[in-house]
Amino acid sequence: MPALQCEHLSKVYRGGFRKKGEVQALQDLSLAVETGQIFSLLGPNGAGKTTFVKILLSITHPTSGRAFVLDRPITEPRVRRKVGYLPENHRFPGYLTGQQVLTSFGSLSGVRGPALRSHIDSLLTLVGMQEWRDVKVRKYSKGMMQRLGLAQALVNDPAIVFLDEPTDGVDPVGRKEIRDVLRNLRNEGKTIFLNSHLLSEVELVSDRVAILDKGKLLKVGTVQELTTTEESYHIGYEGSIPEALRTEAAARVLDIVISSEGIVARVSDAASLNALIDLLRKHKVLITSVGQQRNTLEESFISLIKREIPE
Repeated sequence: MPALQCEHLSKVYRGGFRKKGEVQALQDLSLAVETGQIFSLLGPNGAGKTTFVKILLSITHPTSGRAFVLDRPITEPRVRRKVGYLPENHRFPGYLTGQQVLTSFGSLSGVRGPALRSHIDSLLTLVGMQEWRDVKVRKYSKGMMQRLGLAQALVNDPAIVFLDEPTDGVDPVGRKEIRDVLRNLRNEGKTIFLNSHLLSEVELVSDRVAILDKGKLLKVGTVQELTTTEESYHIGYEGSIPEALRTEAAARVLDIVISSEGIVARVSDAASLNALIDLLRKHKVLITSVGQQRNTLEESFISLIKREIPE
């Protein structure tokens, strides 16, 4: 059973009484997120990411299409009892302590009494804020606020958690600790839906990634699927490359770069790759490795978005 599923979602923001025109925030978006995954949604500013999350949380409503969370329509209020949410740029009252913030949000979620107090202890330990539990929030750093926000999103023991920029303002050690927390939550069977501009963080923690631009879903898959360049290969070698080999190799492939770190070749098909390998062997070049070339997630993201920009 998918933890989250949407079918042909579209959202159009129309102008007010004196305003003209409309904005298509989402266009025919269909997507499924399996239970127990860390799923990340990427896209440039204005891509529709926030609108999509707001629809899933019933903060706004789609113009057309439908969506389900935990196999229930998003319009059912009881669904939200099993959902946690950390918004971007969240704010807590500065006069409350960290423990008081979690107590307030727990009460709003219907969790009270000894069970809530015990859960708060566990959450503060989980996010590394136990020592700051009785300190007023106004004294917290940005990173500490993010940690407390993550604890807040988990206070009702949700089955699915929506996190918007959870590592924003957190130092490298803190980001590593938050990644570990997310992996532990996934291992417990929880589903994490993550929005982040830190693509390097997304690459380290995500099971699957979707890329959204101008309201359209461009691509979805694992990090490896999104970062592997199918037509490009890296060939490791030892020794030197004769000049004659360089000329012959260039004639057999679409593009080739030869350096001391290896050969990167873009080929049209498997036959061309094999022809290049045969050529290297003919010239007695010792091949140490052959593999598909991989980009970083950021490189793949930028390349995909650029292809969608009209000339």
